[in-house]
Formats: sequence, structure tokens, C-alpha cells
Amino acid sequence: MLQSWNGSSHWIVSLGVGLLIGVASERREAAQRSSAGVRTHALTALLGCIAWSLGVGPFMVATLLVGALVVAAYWHSARRDPGLTGEVALLFSMTLGALSHESAATAAALGVLCALLVHAKGVLQRWSRELLREQELRDGLLLAAAALVVMPLLPRQPIDPWGVLRLTTLWRVVVLIMAVGMLGHVLNRALGARWGLPVAGFFSGFASSTAAVVHFGQRVRADGQPWAVATACAMLSQLASLGLLAAVLGASMALLQAMLGPLAAAASMAQLHASGSLPLPMAQWGMAAVLAASAAAKSALAFIVGGWRYGLGIGPGLFSMAGATGLALWWQS
Repeated sequence: MLQSWNGSSHWIVSLGVGLLIGVASERREAAQRSSAGVRTHALTALLGCIAWSLGVGPFMVATLLVGALVVAAYWHSARRDPGLTGEVALLFSMTLGALSHESAATAAALGVLCALLVHAKGVLQRWSRELLREQELRDGLLLAAAALVVMPLLPRQPIDPWGVLRLTTLWRVVVLIMAVGMLGHVLNRALGARWGLPVAGFFSGFASSTAAVVHFGQRVRADGQPWAVATACAMLSQLASLGLLAAVLGASMALLQAMLGPLAAAASMAQLHASGSLPLPMAQWGMAAVLAASAAAKSALAFIVGGWRYGLGIGPGLFSMAGATGLALWWQS
């Protein structure tokens, strides 16, 4: 029974993705009387499956024939509907039929994705033409270029004699700051300034609380954001960062050792204590010292980036966290 299913799965997947893409295409293009509907997509997907089973040559011939029909159909309907989505979706159905022989799961997943894209035509067009602003598009392209183009090109080896300065690490901080800014902007538009900025501040702490401090400081100085609101958002990111620290400490010592910044230092101390090389009181006070050093560095950044009011709002809050940790350790001892 299992062998029978494995032998016929590509036929079933081909028929399924063809029907799914055909339904989405026919419903979205009903007003234009699309030439490729449910039956056309289903038959084309099955044709691709049959042609691929016969060999590469028959598949190429079938592809050329379907391509010629697609060109003729587009030539006939170009005046009333100049888009190419329906034609490309038809060729995509045929390709998925052939792909089902190699990986039925991949063909099924891509078929669902294609159907979703075809069905979401109106939503995507409204988002790209009306909702998306020019500045947001430019920021998104810059973020994508920084993360996907520049970062892979940077050397992973240290560039200093001590093996500390890594360009990839520094660039990750830049990308995180850009990502935090975009997250804040998106949430601000979706939820409004009252809720969008605090939510963005909290969730940005899971990525980098330092990047959040820098970003909200820049908004104070450049965009005229009220320093009290920016301070509250930045402090929410610190709470998220502390929650992340507690969760990661309990999850895995090996993962902690691979992380950067204060979390890595805390992880090293926790691992030393677990191995018996460091007494518990010394490990606890070492973690408190890490928090204090982190508070000092972030406070200095807040003064430099956001001005004295923003710095005065950030500094006491950060040092109060480190002070509370030290006070709790002193009381326990």
C-alpha cells in the first residue's frame, strides 16, 4: 500500500496543485475572463508530470508547445489585461508537475505558495501602490542590501592583531539598528504612536537592546520624538533583553557561549560555575558587574545619540537594574 502511494504521489500532487492554482486564478481573473482556469491548470500540471516521466526531450517539446499557446493567449488578451500573472502561473503549474517526480513535498508547497500569491493580487497591489511610501521602500531596500549583499561580502576573520575586531560583528549591529527602526515604523503605522512605539521597543530588545537605545535616541535628536516616550520605549527593550537573558541561561550553556556582548560574558561565568572552576558568589557578582558595565556603556550612548535629557532618562533606569541586582546579592550574602 505504501509503495503504491509513493508510486502515485507525484500524479496526485500534480493534479492537486493544478486544481489549486486554477481555482485561485479563475476566481481572481473572473472579470477578465481568463483563458487559464481550473481545468487548464490541472491538465497542464498533469502534462508536465507525464512529459517529465518520458524524459527531458519530451518535456522540452511539451514546454515549447504550452509556451506557444501562452503567447497566443496573451496576444489575444493583452489589450484588456496587459498583466502576465496568468500566463506565468500556467507555466509554473507545468513546472510543478515535473518537479513532483523529484520532490512531491516541494512541489506541493510551491503550489500552495503560488496559489496564495495569485489570490492575494488585490491586497498586494493595494499595499505596493497605495500603502507603501517611497521612504519605506527605500529603507527596506537599504536594509535588504545591508543584510543580504554587504554582510556576506565582509571577512569573517578578525582584522586586528588581537583577534577582537570583526567587521561582520560590527555590521550586524548596523543591520540590527536599521531593523529596529523599520520595526518601529511598521508598528507605529499599524498600531498608532500610542501603542506602536512601546511594542516596537519591547520586541526590539530581543534582537539588541543596545540597538534600541541608539535608535530611539536618534529619533529624539533627528525626528523630534519626545524624550520621555523614547526613554520608555528604550527601557522596555531592556526588560525584554533581561527576559531573554534569563531564558537563554536556562536553555543551553553552549548556546550562551556563542552569543555576543553582556550575554556572552554572563554565559561564560555561568559555565565556569557549572564546571566548578568559579564559586557561586563570585559568578553572581561577576554577572552583576557585567550588567553595570553594560548600563554604563548604554548610558554613554544615550547621552551621545539622544542628548542630555534622553541620557538622564536612560541612565538611572539602567543603573537601577544593576543596583537592584547588586543589592539582592548583598542581602542574600
